[in-house]
Amino acid sequence: MTESAPPAHSPAPDGRPDTSRPREGGPPPPSALLRRARAAVFLLFFINAIAYANIVPRLPEIRDSIGLSNTALGTAIAAMPVGALVAGLFAGAMGARIGSGRLAALCAFGFAAAVPLVSFASVWAMLACCLFLLGVLDAIMDAAMNTHGLRVQRGYGRSILSSFHGLWSVGAVVGGLLSTTLAGADVPLRWHLLGIGGLLAVLGVAVWPLLLPGRDEDEAPTSAEARQTETAPATPESSPAATAARAGLKAALLPLLLLGLLLAMSSVVEDTPASWGSALLQDDYGASAWLAGFAYVAFQTAMTIARFTGDRVVDRYGRVPVARVGGLLIAVPLSLALLTHSTPAVIAAFACAGLGAATLFPSAMHAAASIPGIRSSDGVAVVSWLARVGFLAAPPLVGLIGDRISLRVGVVMIVVAGLLILALAKVFAPADRSMSEESR
Repeated sequence: MTESAPPAHSPAPDGRPDTSRPREGGPPPPSALLRRARAAVFLLFFINAIAYANIVPRLPEIRDSIGLSNTALGTAIAAMPVGALVAGLFAGAMGARIGSGRLAALCAFGFAAAVPLVSFASVWAMLACCLFLLGVLDAIMDAAMNTHGLRVQRGYGRSILSSFHGLWSVGAVVGGLLSTTLAGADVPLRWHLLGIGGLLAVLGVAVWPLLLPGRDEDEAPTSAEARQTETAPATPESSPAATAARAGLKAALLPLLLLGLLLAMSSVVEDTPASWGSALLQDDYGASAWLAGFAYVAFQTAMTIARFTGDRVVDRYGRVPVARVGGLLIAVPLSLALLTHSTPAVIAAFACAGLGAATLFPSAMHAAASIPGIRSSDGVAVVSWLARVGFLAAPPLVGLIGDRISLRVGVVMIVVAGLLILALAKVFAPADRSMSEESR
């Protein structure tokens, strides 16, 4: 007699329903409501990507119009991750109160107002305030749209979240290309960003009626055991569990810190082409504004391609080998290109860096969720928080080196980050073992 099939939505290792495995015979077709909601989440990810991507290629123009040094521009850019760090503390509570879909759509309208404000900045403080606001909106929208995407994914009964992140990369490429084209055509910055603000508002209006109705589902009360734990009074018997939890957290501390360091390096790799790629090619290579914008576009295009194929590559070869190859793709081509005077060589090297960095964030999230002794949600939250340190530190540091020596030397930070990623890749080994065990 053959073994009976497990029930649909059998518990996953973390106690939640496992929606990664389809029901027997496959999941039922999604309803029209779910299909509309999926389209809404696609639009939300696209909005989030194109908002800042339209500013990136014009950062050198903004710098020069205000009369800022590279250091001053870098510190202004750093205001964006500062805003994200602050807002990230409240994003979850706001989503629970307002609803993730509505909160993400409201942030889209916030971007529609905030993006044009950048063109009105005439001093450093105004620019820093605008970018701080963009960081606040980005952190809140990021949490909200991912939460709503997970809600839609539960309805589908299969994984669809990766496709949302792939479309974010598409939006970043589209936004970068649009901004680069308009800059090359000498379209005034103010009219450009006002037009983008109008587009974001229209997209926000289109999203609103497509969202899933009602509040987000609270998964914690779905388990009778969890409800009992929440309502039961504390007893002396619970102290051994608390002691074990503290011991588990202590044992997990080093892997969390190493994963956080790896993601901080990945953040340096992702931020530098956006914040400094265009300025590097204009200042050190004499490229036009149109051509210089392709530093960011090439990086994002390569990352987009790799994100749509990365899951299959990681499943076949493992996270550690892929991360090591990624570190080499980040460090070696750029180190060679920076020794030349060739703009195309630097653009190609940024594309290689995009390929190398594409799988690092999802691999680190998986690894953080696989650390024994702590809840997967806590591991992901800690590593995500640490990752923002790279986004905070990279822009002013590259700008400072750019002022003291040159931006070409400042961008060497990407090479250093790639080498550190190569050295730290072994931290993904437990996740590879976990993936191998799950496949058996």
